[in-house]
Amino acid sequence: MSGVEEIILDTLSLDKQAIVFVNSKRSAESRAENISKQIKTSNELLEKISDSVLKALSNPTKQCKRLALCIKKGIAFHHAGLSSIQRDLVEEGFRNRVIKVIVATPTLAIGVDLPAFRVIIRDLKRYSGFGMQYIPVLEYHQQAGRAGRPSFDSKGEAIIIAKDVIEREELWQKYVNGKPENIYSKLAVEPVLRIYVLSLISGGFVKSFDELFEFMGNTFYAHQYGDMDRLKVILVKTIKSLVSWDFLEEFEGEILATRLGSRVSELYLDPYTANYLLENYDADFDDFSLLQLICWTLEMRPLMRTRKAEENLIFDKIVNSKLLVEEPDSYSDEFEEFLHSVKTASVLVDWMSEVTEEKLYEKWGCAPGELNAKLERGNWLLYSLYELLKIRGYKNIGRILRIQTRLKAGVKEELLALLRLKNIGRVRARKLYDNKICDLGDVKKADMTSLTQILGEKLAVDVKAQLGIVEKPVKLNKRKGQINLNDFS
Repeated sequence: MSGVEEIILDTLSLDKQAIVFVNSKRSAESRAENISKQIKTSNELLEKISDSVLKALSNPTKQCKRLALCIKKGIAFHHAGLSSIQRDLVEEGFRNRVIKVIVATPTLAIGVDLPAFRVIIRDLKRYSGFGMQYIPVLEYHQQAGRAGRPSFDSKGEAIIIAKDVIEREELWQKYVNGKPENIYSKLAVEPVLRIYVLSLISGGFVKSFDELFEFMGNTFYAHQYGDMDRLKVILVKTIKSLVSWDFLEEFEGEILATRLGSRVSELYLDPYTANYLLENYDADFDDFSLLQLICWTLEMRPLMRTRKAEENLIFDKIVNSKLLVEEPDSYSDEFEEFLHSVKTASVLVDWMSEVTEEKLYEKWGCAPGELNAKLERGNWLLYSLYELLKIRGYKNIGRILRIQTRLKAGVKEELLALLRLKNIGRVRARKLYDNKICDLGDVKKADMTSLTQILGEKLAVDVKAQLGIVEKPVKLNKRKGQINLNDFS
């Protein structure tokens, strides 16, 4: 039994709760499983939460099943790979003191108020591009600050795990006595500055470069940057880029947003991304090439990482596809990220081909939470591309909206007509289609017996009503296969 597990068992003996912070999703799952094996009891409330976790997805993945088994013992893991429903169930179960222990990645450390008496920080190092690096002192404070929240406890305990006496002293000085890092303005990040400058001009807050410079001079960014001459050079460069991309124009001494620039600002897009999408768009696209186009943007990052075993599959995809963007040199710094963009696009195409979440997890290692995050971003970027092309006067761009709808619902093209019905998603639409009910006309003509067998009594009546048809419900006797008509009296 590890030191972490000993501390957890002691916490439970005090009838208290704990959060364990680790540095990866895999570690969170394995550590939660190890702790749950030490627990012998369960209860009815935990069984209900466990069952809800499994029902959060139409096809539970192995990850869902692992979480459900852990929750039966009052232990849970929490990371970005879980669906939002599952994360909510874990947090609510912990808040109600039914779930006693959460093993989490640092995503749980920010903005969550939970009744943890103890926080155990097992991993103070995290992998970066330069190997394993110590986390910042500020991040340690965020994690430690989850212990003993004022709304739940009068005190709390934050515990660091050290491997020996020497490391204990080092960690004590670095984190307990250490000084937090300085906070830096986000305007120092180039994409943020571009978005900010365009929004100031588009919103009419500034109308000339002098007004922009004066406004920026009063920001925390300028105070921190200090060198106003250098700041002026950066702003001039930003303005020139926005003008060259046709998002700003100069007119009689004023700087004004173009119609295109105003829409970019309204869509909250990085202007660089907007220009990239417009420059690389080609009407001769297919599902994969369009999705790879949007995956190769900053907004879609972090991308799904290509595993060694997947590389041949990804290379084949590149060779056999007509991409809209030029493939980087294989020895360049950005080639690895390019491979990740191809993998991410491949996952999205599979989702649109009605591959289940369980199979996506098995094939690509793509957890439901990661998929949902990419679907949300992809939906936004496809809509943004459509809006920008419309302003530019492109024709026949309705295909983009069709792909957007398919991406959102996870369906093939043939099911789009059925998705216009409320409460009909990918699973029910596929059932209808496979039973020769392929569009709204077929739904209108379908008899209630068949429709009830496919959708159930209540939904069958509802979809008919959506099409202006009032039908009596048909109740099916599942045991004997008999059909009973029920009048409305």
